[in-house]
Amino acid sequence: MEFERDTIISYETAAEVTLCQEETLESIVPDACPDILRIVDVCGQAVLSGKQSREGTAQVTGMVRACILYQPEGGGGLRRMEVSLPFTCQAEAPGLTERGTVLASPRLRCAEARVLNPRKVLLRVDLAVDITACQPVERPVCSSVADCGTENLCQRQYQGEDYLLCAVQEKPFTFSEQVRVQSGSGETPVLLAARVQPVCTESKLIGSKLIFKGVVDLYLLLQEAGGGLSASHESMPFSQIIEAAGTVEEGDCQVEVEVAAFRCEQDSADERELNIELELLAQAQIRCHRPVTLLQDLYSTSHLMEVERENQPLCRLIEQSVRPQAVRELLETGEMVRSVVDARLALGQVRQSQEGKELVLNVESWITVLYLDENELVQSVRRSIPVVCRLDCPEGAKSSCRCACPGEIFAAPAAGGVEVRFTVEFCCLTTETAAVPAVTSAQLGEARNAGEGERPSVVLRMPSLGEELWDIAKAHGTTTEQILQANELEEDILPAGRMLLIPSSR
Repeated sequence: MEFERDTIISYETAAEVTLCQEETLESIVPDACPDILRIVDVCGQAVLSGKQSREGTAQVTGMVRACILYQPEGGGGLRRMEVSLPFTCQAEAPGLTERGTVLASPRLRCAEARVLNPRKVLLRVDLAVDITACQPVERPVCSSVADCGTENLCQRQYQGEDYLLCAVQEKPFTFSEQVRVQSGSGETPVLLAARVQPVCTESKLIGSKLIFKGVVDLYLLLQEAGGGLSASHESMPFSQIIEAAGTVEEGDCQVEVEVAAFRCEQDSADERELNIELELLAQAQIRCHRPVTLLQDLYSTSHLMEVERENQPLCRLIEQSVRPQAVRELLETGEMVRSVVDARLALGQVRQSQEGKELVLNVESWITVLYLDENELVQSVRRSIPVVCRLDCPEGAKSSCRCACPGEIFAAPAAGGVEVRFTVEFCCLTTETAAVPAVTSAQLGEARNAGEGERPSVVLRMPSLGEELWDIAKAHGTTTEQILQANELEEDILPAGRMLLIPSSR
């Protein structure tokens, strides 16, 4: 039997996890640097070096560039010591092959260093790596019978739509900028630490092209000639285009931009100018609504049939939203805080738990504040603060969530420590998958009245509870139209408690 067939082309998510791991490294203080008296702070940047999809696994490699700020023996201002620490992580991804695509987003939750001796330190970093493994798939489906008039066939079709991950694209690109350092004194300040955070702020499909824009936020920690510290923030815009063939302009775009390499150096001709060079990787997921026609059932009014079916999973978008959660906390220091120098925030793993019809999202936010104590010594305080978000989520639905911290982090001296205020955004995508039975193959058998003589021209019967008109017509080898006509009905809704005349199909 010939069928009209269609092919649903999309990506399936083989894995969507956040891996958290620790890495440690012993490091020797360079000869050009003085001995360490005490470590004040450790900041850094996690960069993405590579990704690989294998049979059943997704692998991600990267590098943590840590900057250890310390007070040297003999006094003077803060000194910096750079340490690079490689990392590798691997996630199980059933169904993933070498044709798949791995999306990854590493971030440094926190880092700390311990002095082993004045010339040696032990560095420990706490990483979180978001991994999404996407596998291209093709699902052939039957939409109708090629010639419905042959052999008196009746077919029942399902008209609906599928919310698909229709494209996964990547684009590496370079970014360079020159930033001028502002200083209150006449002398050029020393660059102690720098970190960057690229953020996509807008994305849009135009034809087969995905246009996205964003900013690279640059955070600097500077030391003035007199030893004073200051923090600086610059936003540098960017825009790019990704080829996204096979998508529709109404698609929903999600673009994440990751750092693959980062260099920030003072210009040799003018030390107040900083040369910024970045290698960035844009990772895009595009989802769209696709109309779907499935052949749900099939029978013949003249012959028996053997029909094989299987369930086709169809996804439905329930909600796509951004939910901001404001946080206000006091970081206790146990001493008086004279002034705040800098504050930074990192987000950990998003955990989910179902409470009735609500989905509870919980993420750990790691806040670090650099401050001056009452003796004008530089100190740091770090704390993990849980942030909770609740959203309605039907049982059986699936929610994918990523968190971000837009805007500035407010930090100011307060009684007993430092008061911090910031906002965490929960970007949620909630979907629900339903299994729709669909015909995969069919074969005609013997005639309905073979060996039974003539069938009665009409049957009188009471519909069973929950029985549909299609089921009755199929069981008696007639059509729904003939039953409606014989009982003078205009709709497929069967009247309760009424006997039906079921004519035989001729």
